[in-house]
Amino acid sequence: MRVLIVGCGYVGLPLGAELVRQGHEVLGMRRSNAAEAELRAAGITPVIADVTQPATLAKLPGPFDWVVNCVSSSRGGAEEYREVYQQGTGNLLAWLASAPPRKFVYTSSTSVYGQTDGSAVKESSPVEPAGETGRILVETEKVLLEAAQQKNFPAVILRVAGIYGPGRGHLFQQYLRNEAKIAGKGEQLINMIHLDDVTGAIITALRSGKPGDIFNVVDDEPVAQIHFFRWLSETLGKDMPPFATEAENSARKRGLTNKKVQNRRLKMELGYRFKYPNFRAGYTAEIQRLERAEQANSGPKPA
Repeated sequence: MRVLIVGCGYVGLPLGAELVRQGHEVLGMRRSNAAEAELRAAGITPVIADVTQPATLAKLPGPFDWVVNCVSSSRGGAEEYREVYQQGTGNLLAWLASAPPRKFVYTSSTSVYGQTDGSAVKESSPVEPAGETGRILVETEKVLLEAAQQKNFPAVILRVAGIYGPGRGHLFQQYLRNEAKIAGKGEQLINMIHLDDVTGAIITALRSGKPGDIFNVVDDEPVAQIHFFRWLSETLGKDMPPFATEAENSARKRGLTNKKVQNRRLKMELGYRFKYPNFRAGYTAEIQRLERAEQANSGPKPA
């Protein structure tokens, strides 16, 4: 297949490398040539364009069999979210209208679910997020679902949980830096997915997803924050982090969700098999990787 990855960064780069390994021709789109050498080293052809600038899309060397939109807003606010996700997706659809791909996969987020009661959440659950950025992601999904329903555009939506992997995993990184704090009583549920399983799910969706399909991309085991930190503490031999103060809890309470995101549909309908089915498997691999890197950096010890 001839594949375009829109936003060839933390997810797109390893995704592209794996697709190249499988024999596909992959073009990786970024807004600048900052990572050109990294993309070329992975066998990916770099192209420069910006989803917010339709004229730059028109210059891309299409057509493409598969298109993956895993573009990031660079952690911006609502205005940037609207520009990059909602308007950017509309720009991509307009550009692809004359030569639609066989499959279009969009990486959305489990933040579209606003549930706060610890309930189980599946793809048919209400999407009513409290925050404006979450609502913009819902609107972006609607743009794709309408295109799928009205024009049979081959869009597949993946609602991706919190990604961890090399250099990522917010709570894990905080814990390593001794900056983590347990929120409330530590009962808030964390929904996670390893980077390798994000790329694996995208490839599975490219192969087998149908227009208008939605899948939660999350591992088998949502975990309470306190249980996550307890496992890290026992595994690494470090103290548990302290509990946040009442003032700190109040400051971060707004917009927090508490839910168990379910992945049954991904496994049952697409037959996806997880490389890391839970956080223990994934973080064991990450901890081992960090230990190997530390040993390599320290070099041989003097006699």
